[in-house]
Amino acid sequence: MTVSLSLEQITAHYGATKVLEDLSLHVGEGELVSLLGSSGCGKTTTLRLVAGFLEPTSGAIKLGERDLTRLPAHARDIGLVFQTYALFPHLTVRDNVAFGLKQRKVATAERNRRADDMIERVGLGHLADRYPANLSGGQRQRVALARALVIEPPLLMFDEPLSNLDAKLRVDMRVEIRRLQQANGTTALYVTHDQEEAFSISDRVAIMNAGQIMQLDTPEVLYSRPANAFVADFVGFENMIPMRAIGEAGDAVRAEMAGGATLDFPKSQFTVPSQDFVLATRPEGLAVSTTDWGIPATLGLRTYLGRAYQYQCTTPAGEVKANGPLSAPYDEGLHVNLIPLPEQCCLLPAASA
Repeated sequence: MTVSLSLEQITAHYGATKVLEDLSLHVGEGELVSLLGSSGCGKTTTLRLVAGFLEPTSGAIKLGERDLTRLPAHARDIGLVFQTYALFPHLTVRDNVAFGLKQRKVATAERNRRADDMIERVGLGHLADRYPANLSGGQRQRVALARALVIEPPLLMFDEPLSNLDAKLRVDMRVEIRRLQQANGTTALYVTHDQEEAFSISDRVAIMNAGQIMQLDTPEVLYSRPANAFVADFVGFENMIPMRAIGEAGDAVRAEMAGGATLDFPKSQFTVPSQDFVLATRPEGLAVSTTDWGIPATLGLRTYLGRAYQYQCTTPAGEVKANGPLSAPYDEGLHVNLIPLPEQCCLLPAASA
């Protein structure tokens, strides 16, 4: 049975320290939502609350129509995949996968059938009789995944499941996790600090900071349209240029930056509701140009990125980074203009910076 997960105004403390504050989150039926953020942001606490390892100070946790808030962990019927795999070293792959079924009193023949079927689905049928010590890291992670899936839980949760694997295996395993989660239609909550991992695997991502969700959206929206300066910085908008709207120029809004330089923004792009705002860009969102329009800058250190040259630039608004083409490298000290590329920039309220 596929169900949704709801966290309603959850507040949680560790002793006197408030870790989460009025956090609300809804994960739809069959949806995979990732909690993404740096250490201490509250993502693992949120997972532990849903799992039943911690109790909230206030608020409610619901799985479908069931209220989990005060239920003990063993009564929640949730599948968990841990960072450390948590396999039983004295049990074979088959017995590890079948363990949850055995605890649920499933008959021996049926649990072995279901365990073997799940082991085949994760590509380990030829290793069913091996012990964890004789498996690679990726194989152990597949066993942990199979063990969580075989009980057919209404909710599957992942706690940094790939952090102990090498880079190539992480990519392979995240594809495998996504494939199996979608094939089973299981509602899933995924915790990670790795942005690429979260964006590649999720229907939606919640970026967290200081116990709150800063933005919950699809990876595409988060990457291109962050809601505030914290999210923009998190997803790679390294340049934050303060500006002020000073009037209109035809179909554009004219804005001024430190030093008196002005830029015109199409009214369709100018959606910031305040006079003071921030132009947020990634380095590739500022084109280095010798034309007479843009943000005046002096080029500093040039570094080679493979796909482009990146320049440290001094502007009236401070230091920024901008990319230039490989075909036309510029010398340090050259006076240029930086042209914002609308599709790679966003405008944010100044208050959010």
